[in-house]
Amino acid sequence: MADFAELKQLQAAVWSAGKFEDVADTIHDMHVALVEALGPERGDRWLDVGCGAGNLAELAAGAGARVTGIDLSPRLIDVAKGRAEAGGYDIEYHVGDAENLDVEDASFDKVTSSVGMIFAPDHDAVAREIARVTRPGGHLAFSAWTPEGTVGEMFKVFAAFQPPPPPGAGAPVTWGREDHVREKLADAFELTIERRISSYEDESPEHAWEYFAQRFGPVKVMLDNLGPEQREEFEQVARAHFERSRQPDGRFVDEREYLLVTGTRR
Repeated sequence: MADFAELKQLQAAVWSAGKFEDVADTIHDMHVALVEALGPERGDRWLDVGCGAGNLAELAAGAGARVTGIDLSPRLIDVAKGRAEAGGYDIEYHVGDAENLDVEDASFDKVTSSVGMIFAPDHDAVAREIARVTRPGGHLAFSAWTPEGTVGEMFKVFAAFQPPPPPGAGAPVTWGREDHVREKLADAFELTIERRISSYEDESPEHAWEYFAQRFGPVKVMLDNLGPEQREEFEQVARAHFERSRQPDGRFVDEREYLLVTGTRR
């Protein structure tokens, strides 16, 4: 089994950069879709993996679920705790690793992950952990950007300016392939897989890029670390990608395809 400890330390730092809580607001429709897919009921033991700033966790808790949120980023867990206190949500948050969840076997009725667990490098380990913590008859719902969607294409743009991942590390958008999802999870879950769209609108591609570049940790860190020439080249390519979503009236409208995966634990 590959040791991705160094990579995950870097990921924790990267996701703690910027203000992902603002970026998370742009996928609110996805959070709603995931929560609606599982139909929270009062008293549900609910785990949100890769919970970020707690946006999805708050929806589930607001519907009466007893929610635990786990994320690799210490900063985002602090933000989530602050939001929960301010909003009056009783949510338990922990810094943790999707590949090694510090919770008991079969301890949750419902497990979610909004484009969160897909960033863990060991896909086999993540699949085992998700299956381990979901009780028999319990339910899973997660989202993953598709490789051919606009976010998947954006990740390809970013990859050209980043060091290659360590051998054996799974790409996040691989979870956006139906065959991969079934390979990793079909033995443990009865699965349903749908293609969905998360729509993001802004006043212009230029404004959308500036908003994203200042707040999305992986991009912010990359911009901070690229040399002047590489940074200029990267910004040109990234801005061209955003420009593709310009509407005739000048607005930015990005129809981002993702898989919505639901499952019942066998």
